[in-house]
Amino acid sequence: MSKILTTQLSGLLQRISQNEEEAIEETARLLAQAGISEGNVYFACFGEMQVVEINAFQAVERFTKLVPWTKDTVITEADRVCIFTRSAHDEDALALAQQLNNQFIPFAAVASEVANAENPLADLAYTYISTRMRGGLLPNDLGERIVVPHAIAALFVYEAVKIAYDEMLGLDDEEL
Repeated sequence: MSKILTTQLSGLLQRISQNEEEAIEETARLLAQAGISEGNVYFACFGEMQVVEINAFQAVERFTKLVPWTKDTVITEADRVCIFTRSAHDEDALALAQQLNNQFIPFAAVASEVANAENPLADLAYTYISTRMRGGLLPNDLGERIVVPHAIAALFVYEAVKIAYDEMLGLDDEEL
């Protein structure tokens, strides 16, 4: 079963990489606007996506200029936000997206659904990345699909964005 899981996860990450490359680059560019200015970068992570923020703060390579986000955080036009949520229909994520949109603060969003007319989060976001999670990766004995790794997909997106972000800020040159 682990070989099947490995194959399915590899396929998921390949789909993200192939289909979201431009959106990942645009998201890194958006966040870099705050990274090179007086602004801060915030990750608003909902549900199991909080693992992204934990990783960004506690990993060996922290995300530069990242500041903790809470519902009480006052965000300015110099700041940039990336919303990580399992679903583009998450009420808390959509409330934040609407607030940022009303304040004319550009933000990025990451969710499972692809960007289309039925995706309210993609419609509000300046940049949008789909984790392309359509359901479980593996069938069980009852014919149901199990293993829905939203967090793994989000961490992959995070790392891809971070690589591009660090390049834009020139952080990768400092280590040479």
